Amino acid sequence: MSTHAAGPSQGASTPSRGSVGADSLQVPAPPSGPVPWDKAFSLTILADMLRIRRMEEKCAELYGQQKIRGFLHLYIGEEAVATGALRALQPQDNVVATYREHGHALLRGVRMDAIMAEMYGKQEGCSRGRGGSMHLFDRARRFYGGNAIVGGGLPLAAGLALADKLRQRLALTACFFGEGAMAEGAFHEAANLAALWQLPVLYCCENNLYAMGTALARSESQTDLCVKAASYDMATIRVDGMDVVAVHEAVQGAAQQVRATGRPVFLELQTYRFRAHSMFDPDLYRDKAEVEAWKTRGPIHTFTARLKAQGSLTEEEFLALDAAAQAEVDAAVAFAEAGSWEPVADLLRDVHTPQGSA
Repeated sequence: MSTHAAGPSQGASTPSRGSVGADSLQVPAPPSGPVPWDKAFSLTILADMLRIRRMEEKCAELYGQQKIRGFLHLYIGEEAVATGALRALQPQDNVVATYREHGHALLRGVRMDAIMAEMYGKQEGCSRGRGGSMHLFDRARRFYGGNAIVGGGLPLAAGLALADKLRQRLALTACFFGEGAMAEGAFHEAANLAALWQLPVLYCCENNLYAMGTALARSESQTDLCVKAASYDMATIRVDGMDVVAVHEAVQGAAQQVRATGRPVFLELQTYRFRAHSMFDPDLYRDKAEVEAWKTRGPIHTFTARLKAQGSLTEEEFLALDAAAQAEVDAAVAFAEAGSWEPVADLLRDVHTPQGSA
């Protein structure tokens, strides 16, 4: 069995997982150590995380104003995963995500104004206003959702990878999903076929401990997710998902392995969301002290501190990046506000195949 488990780079300790109650307050030290990148790339990574954070914060505000309706799942706290991973992929790769996918779509190249218009339900949105928060989609950028069903993207990823293999197209499919999806049959079916047929899938499990609101130890008998994935004869890597450096390096290495072997690789990205599961969630299943303890490992401020410590970032540069992110958000909101609703006459568009069509 070609299985290995690698801890986070830069000497950061791996967070303890699967505990419920007081034990989960034993949060490891924040990510630290030198950032092994040049200044330009480091600032690009920081800007990416700031763009996600400011967009998400604005979405929460707009939801309270009822400008955004339906379900809304925020990524605040988990920015290092999407940022580190997406910057390690190539344009020809496919990306499949969950309903907590705003950051993935943004960094994949979907314009923020198209994302915000989609949140508003306007036809200028990336899914013409029909999908909303959970169904962002952009075929040109090979971003295939935004999938609202838990585990729903896993079979799609296997299908995309199979299509690429049959066409001898040199690309991989990166599939993002939460740890809760690993209790679904879709994970086991997709992982089995990916390994059996040797499909180029990069499984990126964003383990934030609580799925929809149930602690991992209370929902799955095997809480070591790498052991679960390894049972399908695939390589596994455990990563500190709060450390953007560790994520980027791990995804780079795993992607190279997928491309070289044509076989699937599984990454467990250990992260934590600072907000509730969704805007409807009262978040009563975890202690506030636990959330505050995990915030000390926040990916933006810890990465910022590391850059400042080694002289790669000044406070003025940080403020400029933050202001640019906020300006982009403001422009996206203005675009969405000025957008148009789909005409009632078009409501059945794409629902049925027109009569007489081939």
